[in-house]
Amino acid sequence: MDEREERVIEFVVTASDADCRADAAIAQAAGLSRSAVVRLMETGAVTVDGVPAEKKQRLAPGSLVTILLPSPETAAAEPEEIPLDVVYEDEDVIVVNKPKGMVVHPAPGHEHGTLVSALLWHCGDSLSGIGGVARPGIVHRIDRDTTGLIAAAKNDAAHRALSAQLASHAMRRTYEAIVVGGIDAAGTVDAPIGRSRTDRKKMAVLPPGAAGAREARTHYAPLERFSGFSHIRLELETGRTHQIRVHMSHIGHPVLGDEVYGANRTPFERRHAALLEGQCLHAGRLRFLHPRTGAEMDLTAPLPLPFEKLLAILRETEG
Repeated sequence: MDEREERVIEFVVTASDADCRADAAIAQAAGLSRSAVVRLMETGAVTVDGVPAEKKQRLAPGSLVTILLPSPETAAAEPEEIPLDVVYEDEDVIVVNKPKGMVVHPAPGHEHGTLVSALLWHCGDSLSGIGGVARPGIVHRIDRDTTGLIAAAKNDAAHRALSAQLASHAMRRTYEAIVVGGIDAAGTVDAPIGRSRTDRKKMAVLPPGAAGAREARTHYAPLERFSGFSHIRLELETGRTHQIRVHMSHIGHPVLGDEVYGANRTPFERRHAALLEGQCLHAGRLRFLHPRTGAEMDLTAPLPLPFEKLLAILRETEG
């Protein structure tokens, strides 16, 4: 999702919210404070079926509530001397192997220690400005606790070229994961993703055509099968927020260590929590056409050591 889409909240009024005061029901459903909802209503930013909402009005089941949240003030990222594992770099693009725990760009609560800050230190003024002050050069992103390859553009022409490849699916992103349950054959999850109707901090699979739902496709194939777990390869055809994690959870195979989209932690996860520290997901291969030369770029990053250790433990258990 882009930033503008993430600033829109939409949901359909359920029977449990019906006949409740709009300010209270909307605050509860959207995960906002009641006073914040009232302030938004006063500016016309909250509508019910397209009509500006009043705080004391009663909601009818099936009505569509839309909330337009104002864009937060974006703080400029500051350069920080943070070591980077640079896989490839030239005058147009830099590709790094992001470690677990590093946030890509600044966000509330994560203003420092970001990949953007490290890139600003490493590249100086040579990052593309298209991404704005908070995430200059960034073309795509991966979650904080996902490891692996991420590309950044060092000039605006490269940024436009790489963004076009991302939009047309010409940029190929391949992941590896350990998931709960047995996967014996390759498959595709083709299910729209949007903001969860029950927890606004999460993403979820939504019905086709639902408000806020965007097409999402993930291809997967087994690499190794263990008792209760599988090591798989995944390729993104689209790139929605938390896509792999949402899709794998949707088909009953959450990513090992995923505390957000995993239903319950398995005994194996509890025993090896120190190795996991978040989902066991690695962006290990990135393919794209060089933005200046058109050359085919095929870059890889090895599995991180904790991932390798978990695989070794699973193999020993099988033996």
